[in-house]
Amino acid sequence: MPPPLTSLQLRRLLHRCLSSPSPLKPHFTPTHFSRLPFLLSKPLSTQTPDSIAQSLSSELLEDPNSDPLAITQRLQLHFSHIKPTPLLISQTLNISPEAGRTVLGFNDWVLSDPDFKHTDETLSFFVDYFGRRKDFKAAHDLLVSNKSVAGPKTLESSIDRLVRAGRSTQVLGFFERMEKDYGFKRDKDSLRLIVEKLCEKGYASYAEKMVKDSANEIFPDEMICDLLIKGWCVDGKIDEARRLAGEMYRGGFEIGTMAYNAMLDCVCKLCREKDPFRLHSEAEKVLLDMDYYGVPRNVETFNVLMNNLCKIRKTEDALKLFYRMGEWGCYPDAESHLILIRSLYQAARVGEGDEMIDRMKSSGFGDQLDVKEYYGFLKILCGIERVEHAMTVFKKMKADGCKLGIKTYDLLMGKWCAHNRLDRANALYNEALKNGVPVEPKPYKVDPRYMKKTKAVKKEKKRETLPEKMARKRRCLKQIRLSFVKKSQRTRRYA
Repeated sequence: MPPPLTSLQLRRLLHRCLSSPSPLKPHFTPTHFSRLPFLLSKPLSTQTPDSIAQSLSSELLEDPNSDPLAITQRLQLHFSHIKPTPLLISQTLNISPEAGRTVLGFNDWVLSDPDFKHTDETLSFFVDYFGRRKDFKAAHDLLVSNKSVAGPKTLESSIDRLVRAGRSTQVLGFFERMEKDYGFKRDKDSLRLIVEKLCEKGYASYAEKMVKDSANEIFPDEMICDLLIKGWCVDGKIDEARRLAGEMYRGGFEIGTMAYNAMLDCVCKLCREKDPFRLHSEAEKVLLDMDYYGVPRNVETFNVLMNNLCKIRKTEDALKLFYRMGEWGCYPDAESHLILIRSLYQAARVGEGDEMIDRMKSSGFGDQLDVKEYYGFLKILCGIERVEHAMTVFKKMKADGCKLGIKTYDLLMGKWCAHNRLDRANALYNEALKNGVPVEPKPYKVDPRYMKKTKAVKKEKKRETLPEKMARKRRCLKQIRLSFVKKSQRTRRYA
């Protein structure tokens, strides 16, 4: 009996069979290819990046104890015919969240291809992956070994993941050594990027410290100062934002509309939490400051005001502001319409909400009405028990060509079942199956308010027969007669 074929011989033999057709068919048993279901399932010409990514992901997620070969060797053995591309790398990493540091072997396999070299984009995919897992040691090693290709995308991924993980102190250290350790440029663009990421999450104190410490090397511009004010407002510290604004004016800087919009939003949020009746007066102070310093209002200014007014149920005031925007040379955008549509539906002014949807479409913002926005409208209408009108909006959603999903059908089916309208719920279920939406039936609870109450059946009074009637009369007369009988002295004493 000949010795079994080694993995290298199998690999060469498979390449020969796939590349050059031969009339002689090699006699292989299925066990020779038990590890290669992907190669034999589809021809190479019909394989899509999604299917290749799925196969790579299954290999990365395989238990390392089940195969003595390292992940890099397994990938070289099973996927030697695959050419890595940025799309394939991105898809594989996105569907392999539990692979962990096995991805380092995947990176080695990618680099083993002679025609592939890391770019700023592909390196950012790996950094972003390890950042999601908070494995910043692996991300650091990857950056150090590829510092020649690291660029703006990789820098953004690194900073974004550090900030989102709450490592604001590490961000400051990263900025200090980024040029020496990773090859990133320490310039105004990189400083602006780091300040923006920190301020988005409310780490304004760290961002301000970093800007002041590096002011001798990189002098901040007005955009960076506006971002710092916005960061203090995100953190809810309006006094610090005003302090910084005063320092900017004394230093000769001009505050932009973005900073004032952030201050306006912060003031409105604080008033909503503490005293909603002061919202108008406090917002008016910020608007007066804008007029005093000559800062023009834009549509975002009005959106901030309308959004906060709607959250304290001042829909009518928000509508008046919507129609007065033209006085300041501003015109509503998609967000302006969406804010009012949601508020009108919440206030049960469903007719006006429908009119605002039509107005939004006629203004050229119909493409902004996607599945997410329509689903938000349906949730509001179902929440205020306007299920019939929710079905009207559902029809508009289908007419606009939105791709309906499981969540939309499940929401409406659950609401109809709560209203004890199983016929409407079944109709939606059949429609979902017809459209290819994999909705699974599950038990829904019927609202007690809509349950059919069973009426108590009154017992009909049975008609007495003559003997029963005479017996009742005799009992009644006997009681009356006994009531006039004189009681004995002994009975009265005990009574």
